[in-house]
Amino acid sequence: MERDDMTLTPRGLDKVEALAAKGVRIPNPWTLDIDDDVDVDRISGDGVTIHPGCRIRGAQTVISAGVELGREGPVTIEDCRLGPGVALKGGYASKAVFLEGANLGLGHHVREGCLLEEQSGGAHTVGLKQTILFPYVTLGSLINFCDAFMAGGTSRSDHSEIGSSYIHFNFTPTGDKTTPSLFGDVPRGVTLREKPIFLGGQGGSVGPVQTGYGTVVGAGSVLRGDVPEEDHLVIDAAPRTIRRPYSSSYRSLVPMVRKNVAYLAQLDALEAWYRHARAPFFAVQELGPLVGEGALAMIASARKERCSRLSKLGAKLPMANETQVRISSAMAELVGTFGQQGPTPDDALIAHLTEVAGSGTPYLDAIHGLEDAHVAAARRWLNDVVTGTLARAHDLLPDLQA
Repeated sequence: MERDDMTLTPRGLDKVEALAAKGVRIPNPWTLDIDDDVDVDRISGDGVTIHPGCRIRGAQTVISAGVELGREGPVTIEDCRLGPGVALKGGYASKAVFLEGANLGLGHHVREGCLLEEQSGGAHTVGLKQTILFPYVTLGSLINFCDAFMAGGTSRSDHSEIGSSYIHFNFTPTGDKTTPSLFGDVPRGVTLREKPIFLGGQGGSVGPVQTGYGTVVGAGSVLRGDVPEEDHLVIDAAPRTIRRPYSSSYRSLVPMVRKNVAYLAQLDALEAWYRHARAPFFAVQELGPLVGEGALAMIASARKERCSRLSKLGAKLPMANETQVRISSAMAELVGTFGQQGPTPDDALIAHLTEVAGSGTPYLDAIHGLEDAHVAAARRWLNDVVTGTLARAHDLLPDLQA
């Protein structure tokens, strides 16, 4: 092609110009690549900075006030919804939601089903998929933490943390990903009053595991079992060398399915919290309803993923014993028990949150300012959601009851 025939107009230049006219700071406009399906009306002009080399894709993308993209290197976002003040410093994110003040360093790789709540995030080279982080949760560097939920902590100086070079092992020798792990829980975690959880660096967790608040797992440890007690130190030394014949089996089937059910019950509680308690705060933010809608979509994605993994497990089960036969035959009904309408929230709690949201109080400040009676009401309501989901599952499969 002759040079005279070449186009020198970058793709999406009209959108770049529209964003600049809104007040978005774009230091080098010709390096910004914006797809045709991006809606500039879903991008705020208030304090947004997009550094050179960034790519913005997807009709669902939302960029709220104060967002900064690409400070440390190019950023690609695809159908992501970013709340106010989010900082993605260099990397890739797709079909994920980041709430106010969430941040990730250079080399992050975030895939579908991730929800990072306020002021959570990590340093460089963090990989996430189907991951939910509650406020303040902090990840170090060189981390792969997929198919997991983590809560705990009360502030930026008192937060749950995952040390550098940590892995959540989420794939089994039988080829399954029925391995979601719970570090903390939803009913207590949402009130931001629990002790932090610490997972020491250069370690890992073999999902699915569950830990209580205040758990400290020493550096270099690989957590292979639950820590239901709170305020416990765990140091797991490497096992002695084992070499023996091996064949795939499902001997720990019931505990595995039970933990998947427990994870799904927590998702039901989280959805209820978003629909009722969080909704007023999204409503008063610029582009907030779109971000809140995206958060609900992430919870739905997490539920779909977990149900899909359970269904695939059920289809693969050998009919070797009565328990496996029962679980396999009930799997379709079991996955249908999740995502149902649960108990209604406490009216006084929701009225209070609606009032403080309307006054302009930020979400985190509102939760920290809850009186003890409101905290108790929130926990009682969300616990009822969890126990209701578990009861439906146990009615179908009594084997799952501990």
